[in-house]
Amino acid sequence: MKDRRATGVALAFAVLLVGGLGLSRIGKGVDPEPQANPKGCLELRVLASSEKAGLMKAVASAYNSSGATQDGKCLQAKVVSMASGAAEQALARGWDEKVDGPAPDVWSPASSAWVVLLRQRLKGDAAPMLPDTVSHLAFSPLVIAMPKPMAVALGWPSTPVGWSDILALARDPAGWGRLGHPEWGVFRLGKTNPTLSTSGLNALVGTYFAATGLIDDLTVARLADPKVVDFVKGVESSVVHYGDVSQTFLQNLQKADDRGAALSYVSAIAIEEKSIWDYNHGNPSGNPSDLGKHGAPHVPLVAIYPKEGTLAADHPFVPLNAPWVDAAHRQAAQQFLAFVQSADQQQRFLNVGFRDYQKKPSAELTVANGFVPSEPKVVLNPPAPEVLDRVQRSWTDVRKRTRLEFLIDVSGSMGGSVEGAGATKLELVQAAAAKALDQLIADDQVGLSIFSTGLGAKGQNIQELVPIGAVGGQKDRLKQMIQGLSPQNGTPLYAAIRSAHQAMRSHFDPSRINALLVLTDGQNEYPQDDDLGSLVRQLQAAGEDRAVRVFTIGYGGDADLPTLQQIAAASRAVAYSAADPKTIDRVFQSVLSNF
Repeated sequence: MKDRRATGVALAFAVLLVGGLGLSRIGKGVDPEPQANPKGCLELRVLASSEKAGLMKAVASAYNSSGATQDGKCLQAKVVSMASGAAEQALARGWDEKVDGPAPDVWSPASSAWVVLLRQRLKGDAAPMLPDTVSHLAFSPLVIAMPKPMAVALGWPSTPVGWSDILALARDPAGWGRLGHPEWGVFRLGKTNPTLSTSGLNALVGTYFAATGLIDDLTVARLADPKVVDFVKGVESSVVHYGDVSQTFLQNLQKADDRGAALSYVSAIAIEEKSIWDYNHGNPSGNPSDLGKHGAPHVPLVAIYPKEGTLAADHPFVPLNAPWVDAAHRQAAQQFLAFVQSADQQQRFLNVGFRDYQKKPSAELTVANGFVPSEPKVVLNPPAPEVLDRVQRSWTDVRKRTRLEFLIDVSGSMGGSVEGAGATKLELVQAAAAKALDQLIADDQVGLSIFSTGLGAKGQNIQELVPIGAVGGQKDRLKQMIQGLSPQNGTPLYAAIRSAHQAMRSHFDPSRINALLVLTDGQNEYPQDDDLGSLVRQLQAAGEDRAVRVFTIGYGGDADLPTLQQIAAASRAVAYSAADPKTIDRVFQSVLSNF
């Protein structure tokens, strides 16, 4: 299947603008198709997890300049970024180039846990896609990242701290008051979605291990123990919201730190050790090109290594035994692996906060910089494939529930046709929103409102169509009302968000993730409320203990993305862009990963 490298299948994935801070991603973490190989060399396509993709591209550039050859033919490596969970799902279904882009020769997720999951889901295949053993590129343990004053209050760096301590803080109504700091409020955890994110998956597995007291031999039966389930649910109860990338929390924390409010956003974030290095160097995105553009935070993060043991991002290098990978490309993969594991290239990893592939810490990882290089004392291995699969699937049962209001723009411009789609913008939204409801579960709570000027008999700007209630009892009605939407009039963006936010705040449920999901294809067209500044202040003034997060989707080319980013950032949420309306289905899937 060498022709796949020449065809350059186009990707049409949505751009995600995280936290309004300019971090752009493609769809589920996929890069645009790299340019065609200009030299006619044998091209090795490497699919790398998003947090190391920028670094791997630099390594590939050095490799491509080194004059590497095989059987007299030059070699070139092309690195494409894709989130580990999204890549695992694409490979599990057989990799569809029309959906997923050109197929890879090598896969390097962040953690071997994804390899274990893929092996479990492919175990019935006659021709195994995965090799029996894999090598590694770098190492970074999962840690509980915490603002330094909070960690010190828990005894860092000398006192062991773990998930059991997190649970105690999460369940204590006094929160940080139990340690003499009532001004910090309740304990709040930032954590990613384990179906997409390595840190989220490893944190969930680590919590199960902590709940059982085991460091090995986790079983399916243990997962069902009511005491274990209660422990895991207790930790999840402290989550502020989920997400597909940990950079969301780090970028919002940087914004809070810039305002002098670093201790009011989150108490801890479950992330890889390397991400703390990035944050403390003013680069929460982890993108090498962003390093040096922002100063170090006033309140740095430090790494807590769970005393019960922790998993690690061990960055496996997996040459694929797939039908589209021939012997020449498998041989080229081994040559590229040797290059990445060479001393000079490993130093690149050490320089930016990774440990090397042999787990050796760099000189950067010191207590003064927020790390304990002798930790972690216990590194947990991913459990058996069927157990890991069950852990990931259990997240639906143990995760924190949501209270979510859909707020959809039905202004006249939503009736515009989308070229190549055979549908209007609103029709595409109707299909995507109805499908997105299926990502939620029966006891999540969801409502539906629309906004435009002159709605209903009273000519209001916002109209509630379905009050917030359990999805299980009203999914059909929600879908019916979504299908009945029609475009009309103008866009009172600020007035609608202001009103919906106030209503959500007045019925706040502290046991749930309280959020608005706002979709609009335009900008504010309502002179009676044209005060963005007061709306931002309203969102910022809502304390974290009663925060209603406003997730925004800029839909189509005329959406006011800078304003939507500002609104999302003010509420400590995330702004998404579906500039190409045909990508709205994927964007809805990404937004729903926060809940």
